[in-house]
Amino acid sequence: MEFDAIDARGAGESCIFAYRDPINFHTEQLGAKMCKSYFSRFRETGDPGCTERFINTMDMFFIAVATQVEVHAEGRTLDLGSYIAMRRDTSACKPCFALIEYGVQIDLPDEVMSHPIIMAMEEATNDYVSWINDIFSYNKEQSRHDTHNIIAVLMHGQGLDLQGAVDYTGRLCADAVKRFEANRAILPSWGEEIDGQVAIYIDGLQDWMVGALHWHFGSLRYSGKDAHAVKQDRIIKLLPKCSL
Repeated sequence: MEFDAIDARGAGESCIFAYRDPINFHTEQLGAKMCKSYFSRFRETGDPGCTERFINTMDMFFIAVATQVEVHAEGRTLDLGSYIAMRRDTSACKPCFALIEYGVQIDLPDEVMSHPIIMAMEEATNDYVSWINDIFSYNKEQSRHDTHNIIAVLMHGQGLDLQGAVDYTGRLCADAVKRFEANRAILPSWGEEIDGQVAIYIDGLQDWMVGALHWHFGSLRYSGKDAHAVKQDRIIKLLPKCSL
């Protein structure tokens, strides 16, 4: 039985209920049971701000994934703008940014987290992580006829060939790094104590960018045992397409 958009929305709603009340919410849905388990422990030490940010951004992730499932079922390929907007949520980077705060036990004020400069740096990080993932995952996804990938979107909407779409995506990665650094250079000050916490948070975003790149080369998920060779010669052999 295929997992459809209704299933995805139902699973997402159950998980959000579990996050909101992990002790008293009862469910037999496996994903929600897992959320109950880890989030009951998260709440023991998670501060209010990062806890709420995690829940809200996970909700955005579940909504976007349900839409992604729907688009795939309909056989549609999104235009570039629509894809970018959706990908910024299906990447699941936003809740992971809340985990930076959780991991180092800081809880930044809403006025900091809603500041345009901080939001721009988060968006640049999200874009970079998303686009490098799309480059690495494209081979697997094209073999399954999955178009939730910026390379497929560019080939479909911009008329680019495969190498042209990969090169375009590479430029988007470079642009994301430039945006991150340009905004870092104009960070405002909120006072010595908050500024110290902001610096830790920004380091966490930077670690996400660097770490994600190294993870893709070190993981077997996309390039298998050829990851080291791919890193050296940057050549990927396309998998054959699965039968529909």
